[in-house]
Amino acid sequence: MPSTAQIQSPAEVVTAKPASKKNTLLLLVSALGYFVDVYDMMLFTVVRKKSLLSLGIPDSDTLSLGLRLLNFQTAGLLIGGVFWGILGDKRGRLTVLFGSIIIYSTANVLNGLVHSLWQFEALRLIAGFGLAGELGAGITMVMETMNKKTRTLGATLVASVGLLGAIVAGYVGQAYDWRVSFIIGGVMGFLLLLLRVGVFESGMYNNIKNKDVDKGNFFKLFTSFSRFGRYGKAILVGLPSYFVLGLLLTIAPEYAKELGITDKINTGYVMMYCFVGFCTGDTLCGLISQYFKSRKFVFYLFNALSLVAILVFFYLPPANIAGFYTRYVLVGLGIGYFAMLVTNASEQFGTNYRATVAITVPNFIRGALIPIAFAFEALKGSLGLVNAAAFIGVLTIVIALVANVFTKETFDKSLDYTE
Repeated sequence: MPSTAQIQSPAEVVTAKPASKKNTLLLLVSALGYFVDVYDMMLFTVVRKKSLLSLGIPDSDTLSLGLRLLNFQTAGLLIGGVFWGILGDKRGRLTVLFGSIIIYSTANVLNGLVHSLWQFEALRLIAGFGLAGELGAGITMVMETMNKKTRTLGATLVASVGLLGAIVAGYVGQAYDWRVSFIIGGVMGFLLLLLRVGVFESGMYNNIKNKDVDKGNFFKLFTSFSRFGRYGKAILVGLPSYFVLGLLLTIAPEYAKELGITDKINTGYVMMYCFVGFCTGDTLCGLISQYFKSRKFVFYLFNALSLVAILVFFYLPPANIAGFYTRYVLVGLGIGYFAMLVTNASEQFGTNYRATVAITVPNFIRGALIPIAFAFEALKGSLGLVNAAAFIGVLTIVIALVANVFTKETFDKSLDYTE
């Protein structure tokens, strides 16, 4: 049973005051960190084809090798998620924020200098490892620093600003050489380090830092039915997100051809339109959650929107290229609850496990792209490109809805306790 503190902690005293410079800087750094995170994550989708062609890969192999590179990046996210999550609870949230940015910024700069496929694979793995800590650590610090009545708005701000990184990636990936685009991402990350110098550790974490409590024990998430249930449901609720961000975005040109679009698809535009919907959805999700004082309600609402958007995408063929881009706005809107599900995950656990959970959950959701891509490859031969993807997309939504039924509401929950 959690041992909830009986007196007001220093963290709660701080957050009871009006927004301070400390909180403002934390929100800014977390939002810009997520911005750079999303920029890098989505940039590869934009430059996938032209980067591989420039390395001498035949056009016929760019799809399969693109998915392979995406899997390397995803593997890095999975490994990094566990590493940074444990480190965030054992050594502090700030350690993760600094360490992750240094690694993925370096990997991005080097990614702009590659001349062979194996170098590309290695650096996508390393970049994924570095990126894994960013969002969860930032959201954890925001949740632990802000007042429980308004922390939803803090997470909403982080998500709304952060997701603009994909729109910028769409523009930069089209306007500049792919090598320059990766280097720009790395430079942005290094510049962000200058802002992070002024950020302080979470007060809630400092309260337990030197106490004799078990911190960041990842494997103990699987030894208790209660912990395992909360953890698993937090992951399953987000499955539709990386069906869209992984499968629908990565091979947009192939879908356009199957859906009867004869014009050449601009992958940067696909990215930008999808994330216009995604960013709008994340903002609305936070505001709706704040209004109804519920996490579960927005999960139901946005999963329902995702279901409608996916069916429209595949089975209501667009009349022209504008209609195709509009469908990406709709599927992006439907998954606009990603930051909220990380917020929900962080609220499900005590301070000694919070970073581990908040950092690993989004990366395990991202990691779900591996079985999603595998299932797609297995089914597309018999069902076809459209039906295989539609089947997988609907299945992820059904799983998410069932998981949400059994998820506990956490909107107004106090977070100052240990497991």
